Amino acid sequence: MEITLSVIKADIGGYVGHSASHPDVLARAGEMLARAKKAGLLIDYHVTQCGDDAQLIMTHQQGEENDKIHKLAWDTFVECTAVAKKLKLYGAGQDLLSDAFSGNIKGMGPGVAEMEIEERPSEPVIIFMADKTSSGSWNLPLYKMFADPFNTIGLVIAPTMHGGFAFEVHDVKGCKKITLNAPEEIYDMLIFLGAPARFAVKAVYHRESKSIAAVSSTQRLSLIAGRYVGKDDPVCLVRCQGQFPAVGEVLEPFTFPHLVEGWMRGSHHGPFMPVSVADATPSRFDGPPRVIALGFQLAEGKLVGPRDMFADKGFDRARQEANKIADYMRRHGPFEPHRLPLEEMEYTTMPQVMQKLDRRFTELTG
Repeated sequence: MEITLSVIKADIGGYVGHSASHPDVLARAGEMLARAKKAGLLIDYHVTQCGDDAQLIMTHQQGEENDKIHKLAWDTFVECTAVAKKLKLYGAGQDLLSDAFSGNIKGMGPGVAEMEIEERPSEPVIIFMADKTSSGSWNLPLYKMFADPFNTIGLVIAPTMHGGFAFEVHDVKGCKKITLNAPEEIYDMLIFLGAPARFAVKAVYHRESKSIAAVSSTQRLSLIAGRYVGKDDPVCLVRCQGQFPAVGEVLEPFTFPHLVEGWMRGSHHGPFMPVSVADATPSRFDGPPRVIALGFQLAEGKLVGPRDMFADKGFDRARQEANKIADYMRRHGPFEPHRLPLEEMEYTTMPQVMQKLDRRFTELTG
């Protein structure tokens, strides 16, 4: 049975400030998707939040980039924005960068990750959702899941995975892409994955079967809007078990709260903290950046679940470490490496400050 799994998210109003989504906004989203399911457009759906982002998880048989599915998501966000404005939520509708739907929600502000699959006899999927960070934040976890045998022992001992995986990497500033194979091209691949401000893993494929293994959203809001309007707050879908890494191998990378860009005003580096849905309410300096993981079993398109995977006590130490890293990074204040480099601040006040002071710069002599 061919199924399309679509996850489309948007920040359409924060409660309070940038810390959470209001229950009324999420309820309105649920009403819209319930109506679409009753009409037969969707097989199933689940609405959740990560910080101030509303997350629409949908299954259907319309295929990827389907205009009906994308319009449903757009109309849902528009309806939810009306609720947010009535409640005077912060930044109501800030991710909606267009006045009208134009056939595809990509390039209009919301983040999108979709995969069309032939549903296996058992189809476990983990959906990762992040807040206060950017699309390149998945680079390190995806590398560890699909290319690092110290994380994923299946790469060594499982015959179904020993042939490796192919990584589709997007240059989000240069509007180009390249596919690199692991394990033989990992040294070349790490040149790009290690620069997550510019390069992001869009998809991962099982090399022997060509089956999709993972897909992420790679939209950069600042590049779309031409100004800072909030961080990208990306999503990532990962298939598990069989010819793909086991659930435990997929979750293991998040025991290391690596540094990602985002946090306050999208202008800082901070630790990526794995949390339960209930704790995905970043409020300390609008952070630290959070990531949640919902696990589902697909059954003829039905979403069996979710299981809140990061509610596991096994991630308590990662959360403690993230708080210690947050303390350390915050002490840098406006200095790098806590604050992003100037070339990553081009959508903040930095260009105006440079223009104002330009005439006061003089040439060095000697």
